[in-house]
Amino acid sequence: MLTDPAFIRRLDSLYLLARKVLGGSLQADRKTRQRGSGITFADYAEYYYGADYRAIDWRVFARFESLVIKLFELEEDATVYLLLDCSRSMESKFLYARKLAAALGYIALRSLDRLAVYGLADELKPLLEVCRGGAKTLAFLRALDEAETFGGDTEFAGCTRVFQARHRRRGLVVAISDFLFPSGFEEGLRYLQYHNHEVFCLQVQDDNDTRCQLKGDLELECVETGRRKRITVTPREARRYEQAVAEWNQSLKRCCARSGIGLASTSTEPPFEAVIQDLLRRGGLVA
Repeated sequence: MLTDPAFIRRLDSLYLLARKVLGGSLQADRKTRQRGSGITFADYAEYYYGADYRAIDWRVFARFESLVIKLFELEEDATVYLLLDCSRSMESKFLYARKLAAALGYIALRSLDRLAVYGLADELKPLLEVCRGGAKTLAFLRALDEAETFGGDTEFAGCTRVFQARHRRRGLVVAISDFLFPSGFEEGLRYLQYHNHEVFCLQVQDDNDTRCQLKGDLELECVETGRRKRITVTPREARRYEQAVAEWNQSLKRCCARSGIGLASTSTEPPFEAVIQDLLRRGGLVA
């Protein structure tokens, strides 16, 4: 499915749009915090032995008799980390989520950015180790195509800690999930930001998440843990469930807005291309 030539042509159209709108980058601003011999002026520093004499600002010397050198911002290739929710609660949305991941990873690889992909649930599983270049696109798509749901309750905070232990290099972390984590999402998002990653949340939900169409006396089984519980669903209980999910989603929006984290939410109804096109036209994966 994800390695089908027709699907890859759809991905290539999205990459061409990214080149046109963002110069190929998933991020609108890719400047690093480093200073060096780029083209955009950043600051001054005192001249030191061994510094490039061509960087000396002679106009400052003529006025203040002080030797200083110009520092410039460096542009560097990004490292894109995709964290794909592979918990069993994603079963009905899993193909759609993988298509979104395929589009983002394809653009990254064709833009010569570094890419790594992980599946998260009750543990973190590598789906694709760090790689770079268009030659890796087929291996990337094959890894997504073969990915399966696994595990019990999603431990988002724990997975972010394992991720950080494996990757010290800061980059763009895109979490693709329904974000219905039993232990919440704030701790994990804060942890990623604390380690200077740019974070973007791509929330995918469907009617099974946002609407309650059950009624009567039922025995429900948790798709992640297998636990069973007998309940009675009345219209009032159904409304309370839908309100609780809406409030949960609003709390995610508030958390992202407060922390400067980018967020896009979608159902599985629109074509995945429309979601990616909208992100690109809004300026890429930035807050």
